[in-house]
Amino acid sequence: MFGIAPKNILIMVLALLAALVIRDWSMREITYGPGVLVPEKPLQTDLSNGEVMTVDQYQLRPRARFQIRARVLSREDYNWGTESDLSPMDLALGWGVMSDQSVLDRIDVEQRSRWYFTSYDYPAPLPDQDIIRNSSNMHMIPGRPWLEDELKKIRRGDIVQLNGYLVDVDSESGWQWRTSLSRNDSGDGACEIVYLESVVIEDRG
Repeated sequence: MFGIAPKNILIMVLALLAALVIRDWSMREITYGPGVLVPEKPLQTDLSNGEVMTVDQYQLRPRARFQIRARVLSREDYNWGTESDLSPMDLALGWGVMSDQSVLDRIDVEQRSRWYFTSYDYPAPLPDQDIIRNSSNMHMIPGRPWLEDELKKIRRGDIVQLNGYLVDVDSESGWQWRTSLSRNDSGDGACEIVYLESVVIEDRG
């Protein structure tokens, strides 16, 4: 007969709780004082004939060169669904007025099912159109294995710099995934699919 002494159980529980506290502390939200932190808009150069890239059974067609500096409004990891084979993470990103702590303190941002959602108490901190123009949910496709490790270090509130391409995706099975090429759209099809070549997390200060 085998058993675990109560003292050992207590030690194991305390060790588990300590590990959870350390994990939560290491991933705590980054906050700042009021003011716009990212005044610049995303940079996009449309491509007419981007060279198709093959990743496993998927073909990625670059639609635009893409560069963004933004504040992370939320992060959601995925390990289910066809999309997660390529894109294990979505980042909800903000710039302009959507990088201002005094504005974000009044807006709740959450992600689920590859979408992001905002809610707030009235009066609204911003017109909805300003929220749409200055934020987006983006599907991250790491171009190298080490980039996925970098993505996992990202915390809500971080300022990040991302470089790569906006891509359309086709699979051998006929499944398709299409990127947005606009920062002014909303609803189905409004998310960007970003094939990443570099990820930089700015100093948290």
